[in-house]
Amino acid sequence: MAHLRLGDTAPNFDATTTEGDINFHEWAGDHWVVFFSHPADFTPVCTTELGRAAALNGEFQKRNVKPICISVDSLEDHKAWASDIGETQGTEMNFPIIADPNKEVAELYDMMHPNADSTHTVRSVFIIDPNKKVRLTLTYPASCGRNFDEIIRVIDALQLSDEYNIATPVDWKDGDDVIIPPSVKNEDIAAKYPKGHIEIKPYLRTTPAPNK
Repeated sequence: MAHLRLGDTAPNFDATTTEGDINFHEWAGDHWVVFFSHPADFTPVCTTELGRAAALNGEFQKRNVKPICISVDSLEDHKAWASDIGETQGTEMNFPIIADPNKEVAELYDMMHPNADSTHTVRSVFIIDPNKKVRLTLTYPASCGRNFDEIIRVIDALQLSDEYNIATPVDWKDGDDVIIPPSVKNEDIAAKYPKGHIEIKPYLRTTPAPNK
């Protein structure tokens, strides 16, 4: 069983999904991936989550992101449940659900937490970049639905940081001021951050959003 940490390569695997058999790394290609687990099919919290993820299809596409989810239920259950999701949440499923009845992928990604639930996955989230590196992990209990606005926000922050060498402050949203990393010397700021900057403290320097 892996204990995946930030910067680790996301383990590859072959799996059966509602959209056919896949090799995970090949399926991901040069996209970012949101890989998340749900405890069981035909459950209320999961139904709302998958509906929300499906409704965000356009937002994911704008960010070069492919969502995919998994549970330890069967492919037949997944397909039957997908129609319920479309009916109750107003958005048809538009991303694959992995069937993992033998718990092989769940164990590979440490989604089984026996002290919480010995038979079902916890609500794990992995954000994986195009280099197949794990960039963020979140783990929720079975009773607590995820906030997909936060998942989108983190993707925005990661992609902006990668492109512009910045950090994002507390409660940052796309368009807000960002932080200049302490590793950047004052004499290099003007060339790297042409919109100017404010020095609040020598270690706390902000600059306007570089992508706006």
